[in-house]
This record gives sequence, structure tokens and C-alpha cells, in this order.
Amino acid sequence: IVLSSHAIPGNEESVYRTINRLFQRGANVIYDPIAPVHVSGHASQEEMKLMLHLVKPKYLVPIHGELRHLRQHSIMAQELGMPEENIAVVENGTVIEFQNGEMSIGERIPGGYVFVDGAMVGDVGPAVVREREALSRDGFIMVNLLLDKKTKDFIEEPEIISRGFIYKYETDVFFQDIRDEINDVKANSNGKLQEAVEKKLKKFLQQKTKRRPMIFVMVNEV
Repeated sequence: IVLSSHAIPGNEESVYRTINRLFQRGANVIYDPIAPVHVSGHASQEEMKLMLHLVKPKYLVPIHGELRHLRQHSIMAQELGMPEENIAVVENGTVIEFQNGEMSIGERIPGGYVFVDGAMVGDVGPAVVREREALSRDGFIMVNLLLDKKTKDFIEEPEIISRGFIYKYETDVFFQDIRDEINDVKANSNGKLQEAVEKKLKKFLQQKTKRRPMIFVMVNEV
């Protein structure tokens, strides 16, 4: 099996996982780092020049690639004699209008990524995605504080729930350290207990574990 393409940056792990699985199944895999087998799926400059000579377009709108690639395509076309005003180097969302055979460039329409989440399309934004990334990376800790409404003292020890942050059989001593931090905050709190506990635990967990789990603190008075 010959893989004649480079791995797209960011996809290396899944590509190498596939190669490993092919070897497991008895295949002999040839890929670019061990042999010069890379073949580009993109046209070369000479092929692009040939296309321009064959088609002889009045207007050129370079597409596919980053702005730097589109700009180089424009420069190449100008070297072949195409007027610069007949070339539209534009970014996604830019309106190009043709009227009576003449091209004009309009305004750019705002746009961005549209996230698909289950049956919902566009209802999940970048902020939610970032929160999910944080949860998958460092997990979360939830702290439930039950206070006496009159005395403002703890009715019972703070309840701590953790998922995706620390191995559950190693939590007893560590959770007690967290409770000690909470009790210290309680003793020196000026009334904003929830914010004070979140701030304290964020700093404490960062120092102890070098990780930053999401922290949820709930304060209930009975």
C-alpha cells in the first residue's frame, strides 16, 4: 500500500494510527518519510499557465488556498498578460458581481463556522466548544456547600465530586486538602463565599496538579 500524500497538519496521529493498523494486518506500507512517493493533488504553475492559455478567460477569480496562495496565482496570471483589474483576489464571504459582462467586487458578508451538534445546527458556538475542550483536557470538580441559614456555618462537610480530573482511588487525601482550603476560605470570607471558594481552589489546584479543571461551586442554605 502506497500513501502518496502528506498528512494534513493536525491529522498526523490518526494517519499514523492507520499505518500501524495496516502493518498489523500484514500490509507493507510505503509512505513519504521513508520513500519519495509524495504526489501533489494540486496543479503545478506550468499546468495552471497551460489552463489559462487554453481557456483564455476575461476574468480570473483564484480559489482554494490561503490568501498568500491566491495572491501568487494572481501574480502568475499578470505575468501572462492578464490585467490586474480583471483579477479578483478575495476572501470567503466577499461578493463578486457581474453585470453586462463586467465584474465588480462588493462588500464582504460576515461569516464563520457553523457547528453541528446532534440535531442542532448553528446553536452551539465557539464558547461552548472551548468549554468542551477544557472539560476533555482537565475534567471538572463540583463542590456543594450546605450552610445553616442562621449561623452560616457548614451543616456538613463540603461535598466534592470530580470527573475526568483525578483517579478516584487517590482522592481521599487530596479531597481532604481541598476541604481544608474551603474551610480556610469560609473562616476569612466576607460574604461572597462562592466566588472566594472558586478563586481559591483554582489557584490551589493549579499549584498542586499543574492542571486547570473547571470548578463549579454551589452554596445552599437551609
